[in-house]
This record gives sequence, C-alpha cells and structure tokens, in this order.
Amino acid sequence: MALTATTPAGSVGSAGALTAATGTGADSEQRFLKLLVTQLNNQDPLNPLDNAQLTSQLAQMSTVSGIEKLNSAFQSLLAQSGSSQVLQSANLIGRTVLVPGSELALKPGLEVPFAVDLTGTAETVKVSITNAAGEVVRTLDLGALPAGVKTLSWDGMADNGAPAAAGVYTVNVGALGGDSKVMASTLTYAKVSSVAQQANGVALDLGAGRKASLSDVKLIL
Repeated sequence: MALTATTPAGSVGSAGALTAATGTGADSEQRFLKLLVTQLNNQDPLNPLDNAQLTSQLAQMSTVSGIEKLNSAFQSLLAQSGSSQVLQSANLIGRTVLVPGSELALKPGLEVPFAVDLTGTAETVKVSITNAAGEVVRTLDLGALPAGVKTLSWDGMADNGAPAAAGVYTVNVGALGGDSKVMASTLTYAKVSSVAQQANGVALDLGAGRKASLSDVKLIL
C-alpha cells in the first residue's frame, strides 16, 4: 500500500507528491519530514499507515540523502584530482611533447622530426609531405612496420633532390596490412607553453592556437 490514504481537502495526497516535493540536502530532508508529519496527522483513522509503509518512506529519504552525500563527495574528489593533475602537468611547461598533428615547420638547413602511429602491423607504410598548394614534395617508403609509434624525420629535401623551400608543410601516412588498410596517424612535436584544467581534463597549450589533452601525449623530451 502506498503512503496515501483518504485525507481531508488540502492535505498531502500521495507518496508521489511526497517524493516529488523532496529536493536536495538538509532542506529536502526537512521538507520531507514536514510532509510526512502532515500526512500522519491527516491520515484516515480507518486506514492508517502501517510500520512497513513508514519504514519504506524513511528508507527512501535515507537513500536519497545518502546518494546526494556520495555524489557531493565524489565531485569533491574529482575536483581534488583535477587540481592534482594540473600541478603534475605543470612540469611539462617548457618541455617538448609528441602529440597528434600533421603540420611540419621546415627551416633552412634543419631536419624536421615527426612520427607515425600504427594500430596494427603493416606490410607497407608510405608517408607523403605536401606544401601549402597541396603538391607532394616528398614521399617516403617506410616498408613494413610493427604496431606502435615510429619516430622519423624529414631532411628537408624534395623528391627531385633539391632543398624544399622553408615554410609549413603537411605530412600524411598510409598503411596496408595484406589487402586491408591499417589505421595510421601522424604525430608532431610541440613545446608546452601552459596547462589548464578543463571540463574534460587537463589541456596543454602548445602555442599558435594549438591544444592537446594530457592523454594525447605519446612522448616527452
């Protein structure tokens, strides 16, 4: 039997109303108790509440309160964990990290390091480097590679044997394992300029509007 009885007009009508009226925290408990007392005072003498009903309602209040306290504690723990991650990540400021990316900044006379990440073993892996116009200036045949991260570098030379012009290039990778494609992505290096706590975790500011999450980091130099 629900926590309802034939009640005079204006009294509390049902357990649903009683439950819906509850909110959160100590105020909710006070409202719950006031409503319960009101219903007890106005219950039908011919159909009074039994102990099982009363126990059920009190247990409901206890459960809701317990869940709210657990949620509050959990949120506090998350906040502390986030702050701890930020403090630990602060050690990355000024360090160079390897993260997902495809832009290579070529400077005269310097090699440009980068890497490829394969989800599985590949029989053939090919890298292409294109200029701002989308023209392929260099191709690299890496042959067979195992799953994982493979660090590489571009010497700045074009396929025709001449030095490529300084500037920003884009690197792409393709991999095959037998007759099927192997998921592959490119990784580039960047220096961490700052760290900040975001809703989804710690974010690393890599400069030039580029950001990465802590979980994106594959290597720290």
